Amino acid sequence: MTTTLPTHQAPAQGVPPLTRPEMGLAGVGALAAAGVGALGLISSFDAVSVAAARWGFGEPWMLPVGIDVSIPVFTVANLLLIRMDMALAWVRFVPWVLTFITCGLNIAAGHSLSAKVAHGTMPLLWVVFSEIGAHIYAVRIGAATGRRMEKIRFSRWLLAFPSTFALWRRMTLWEVTSYSTALAREKERQLARADLRERYGRSWRTKTPRRERVMLRMGDLAPATEQETPTPPPVQTPPALPVDATPRPRRRSPAKGKTKVQRTFEELLTEARAVTAEWPDAELTADRIRTAVRVSQANARILRDALKTERADGRPLHSVDDAAGEESEAEAA
Repeated sequence: MTTTLPTHQAPAQGVPPLTRPEMGLAGVGALAAAGVGALGLISSFDAVSVAAARWGFGEPWMLPVGIDVSIPVFTVANLLLIRMDMALAWVRFVPWVLTFITCGLNIAAGHSLSAKVAHGTMPLLWVVFSEIGAHIYAVRIGAATGRRMEKIRFSRWLLAFPSTFALWRRMTLWEVTSYSTALAREKERQLARADLRERYGRSWRTKTPRRERVMLRMGDLAPATEQETPTPPPVQTPPALPVDATPRPRRRSPAKGKTKVQRTFEELLTEARAVTAEWPDAELTADRIRTAVRVSQANARILRDALKTERADGRPLHSVDDAAGEESEAEAA
């Protein structure tokens, strides 16, 4: 089995922008939330101020102002840290702690049970709306930077808790932020695990090479059945010849720049006469003729015999074609 590192790309999940009516509805909701939050802070200010005067504070207004104003200040600080990619986990819990403190003070300021519930609920509205705004802002920033980890469906936790926990653990350890990507890698991991078991049997965990076990644990081991095999190049078949056509022998083309000229026997004999005109009879050998005229050994012997016969007769020899031509001319005359 070969190991590869598959590249997973999460499908594009673009949220459509809000329409104009939805933007108007969101604006109205934001204004209503700000108004309700302000009412909660005002009611908390009155109740806590009265309780602080009863508890002996010299400036009773400082207690509710210090606590209630700190809630939006820490909320804005948390949003700015998220925007600058410098989020601190504990900062987002400071508004919650301050809200629980002011809720406790409001409950302590009430005389009856209904008054305690009313005084404790009003300041709680502010932190609820501020947390909703912080969540929307953080999700938008996380989606833009790619650092936001998508959550696993709650129904999957209920139906398959052990495997879902293992999936969440791998997403957290290896920074897999896309839930769909994590599911695709989990499918490939299960297929690779099945292939390893089919190959090595029940004891595949001990027989599998260590590198493949590590890659399987990380979810990067792709099954062999899904490997892309390179397609062989198409085989080009020669075109079919016609029925009455016969293949002709391929001519051997001479090398470039080395064209060989075929000389006739008369030309060779003429060249040999000129070269060997001053040679003595002792030096008239086939080897010297072959080197001087540049012919084969057989042709050199023929030229040697012709030249010796010519010297013995005392007249030059002519080719058969020339002799036949002279006889025909004589007969014509």
